[in-house]
Amino acid sequence: MKHFFYATALLLSASGLLILAPTAASAQDITPKYSNEFLNIGVGGRALGMGKVQVSLAQDATAGYWNPAGLLSQKAKYDAVLMHSELFSGIVKNDYAAFSMPLDDKSAIGISAVRLGVDDIADTRSLINEYGYIQYDQIRYFSVADYAFLLSYARKIGNIEGLKVGVNAKVVYRNIGEFANAWGFGIDAGVQYDKNDWHFGLMARDITTTVNAWSINSDKLTPVVGDPNAIPANSTEVTLPRFILGAGRSMKLPGEFTALAAIDLEVTTDGQRNTLVSSKLLNVDPRAGLEVGYKSLVFLRGGVSNFQKIKAFTGKDEWKMQPSLGVGVALSGLRLDLALSQLAIEKLGGRSQTSNIIVSLGYGIK
Repeated sequence: MKHFFYATALLLSASGLLILAPTAASAQDITPKYSNEFLNIGVGGRALGMGKVQVSLAQDATAGYWNPAGLLSQKAKYDAVLMHSELFSGIVKNDYAAFSMPLDDKSAIGISAVRLGVDDIADTRSLINEYGYIQYDQIRYFSVADYAFLLSYARKIGNIEGLKVGVNAKVVYRNIGEFANAWGFGIDAGVQYDKNDWHFGLMARDITTTVNAWSINSDKLTPVVGDPNAIPANSTEVTLPRFILGAGRSMKLPGEFTALAAIDLEVTTDGQRNTLVSSKLLNVDPRAGLEVGYKSLVFLRGGVSNFQKIKAFTGKDEWKMQPSLGVGVALSGLRLDLALSQLAIEKLGGRSQTSNIIVSLGYGIK
């Protein structure tokens, strides 16, 4: 256990030094909150069914996203995962693919790709011609999409049993049709430690800060008559570090049942957020997940996350959270996981909340 705390302290110390530079320059004054937020939606049906609790548990190709140190724990020699989900009643498409493999008995690598996008957006600026007539053939369509590519490397530390570290080199590409695009580069780092039935993990995202450089194609941004918004100029966008600390425990239940319970604490540094613990310096967002399995073949999952204070129709502030459910089947190396998040458990303003269905397929080759 002490080895995990030593590695964690080292990672936090290094990250703290990296944070000081942008903080000294008042980084929060130039940093948009929720920058590159598409990378925090989560991947994998198992993880999303457990409320995104994975930092201490990830042990397949998805570890490249959740905690690259977990690549060393995968049970198959080669592992691949595909995921597709649709958000906001199918308007937003979220896709993910990953592959991982060991290099030797002490190291492993992985590669991941994420896309979040909205396609076929109508550009109606030329719908009405100079004579005031509508011309439907002048409507043009474009897509808005965010991409991320992660190259992951994990390695065991010396002869310390159960201690693993990992790092991601991350490339971000964001595109708004032919109007604008941005490139960004960053680094993530993680550590995992397993001791008997206990699992611990720490993930530091964007520890160097991730800077997106936006390029605006002003020639394509012809303003509509009467539109008061000015055409934006080229700029940069900084994503400040966030840290996720997690702990979990595996348990054997009567019969051939097993259980896995875990919690994560996500700490953000980009200004005050609506979280359970909120301040201008740091915010803490807790989440918890549970997985019950039978013969390592069938799994039932549940989780809670995204605790927020909202103003109810009564005028009082109330705490709400986002529950999730999931099921999984594993057979002959093939894993099929489904998750349901943002459950419609109540009516808000006479309308049900939106439910998102996530499907992921994994395959491990011995």
